[in-house]
Amino acid sequence: MAKSKDEMARRQTNALTGDEAEKLFETVDETGHSNEEVARRERSRRKEKGTGVDVDPLSSEDPSGSNVGKVIAKTAVGFVLVFLVIVVVAQVLFGVVRRSNTADLAHDVTVATVASALRGGVSWGNGFTQFPEDFSVQEADENTGTVEVTVIDTTSKDALECFSGSQVQASAFSVNCLLNPNINTVIYHVNVHMDENGKFKTAQLFGFLKPTGDVTSFITFVWSKTQSSAGVNFNCNITGVDSTLQEELRDQVTTSFTPVAILNDITGSTTESGSSTSDDATSGSGSGSGSGTGSK
Repeated sequence: MAKSKDEMARRQTNALTGDEAEKLFETVDETGHSNEEVARRERSRRKEKGTGVDVDPLSSEDPSGSNVGKVIAKTAVGFVLVFLVIVVVAQVLFGVVRRSNTADLAHDVTVATVASALRGGVSWGNGFTQFPEDFSVQEADENTGTVEVTVIDTTSKDALECFSGSQVQASAFSVNCLLNPNINTVIYHVNVHMDENGKFKTAQLFGFLKPTGDVTSFITFVWSKTQSSAGVNFNCNITGVDSTLQEELRDQVTTSFTPVAILNDITGSTTESGSSTSDDATSGSGSGSGSGTGSK
């Protein structure tokens, strides 16, 4: 005849009874933490209901009483909020500094304000224009009405890229300077690093490794402001481009279908002019060689 489970079960030698186990762990709660008061309540509940802790299966609370999840969630949310606050504050401060630089050029042109504008950028259109990190200020004097600066482009990979970026930078910087009633001429020199083969050398490793070697003059933008009965004229003369670079720019920006007028403008054979009254849009300009002027 088979024995019942109760008969088959044997009590282990020296095993603790329920009461003895309760007494041994009377200061330890069911999560394993030493908490005599909580342990006492749990023992009382076990005697009455057979369980020490009420567990709600629909509750988000951890039955063990651990709050690690809440701490992690609060820490993550706090980190995100602090990061967003830092980003917003940095953007606001950066915008204020840039606007301050732009306002300084319109009202006060000195070596310090010009250097600050080149370092922080100036407003142009709906945004801001940055300038190369390496620059120098040769002149910034409201008495002579002239501003002359030199920048070293270390990001452009070829002549076309340098010409395109420098034209935007020179326009933004010069127009902001010419808004000052005491400034009539702005000279913006652009230098580059070239190797022995005439190739542009650029900064590496996110700009931390600067190119070495000789610095070569690439192009110069000369902006001037004149006043006539028709209004205020903003003119731009582009100088300093040698014949080799002229031919390279011509080959890169033109095709066999390009109109002759544009071909001539690239080499500086034609000249266009334009002006604007004080109520019209400012006219800017550029040609590919020494003495050409134009309007946009």
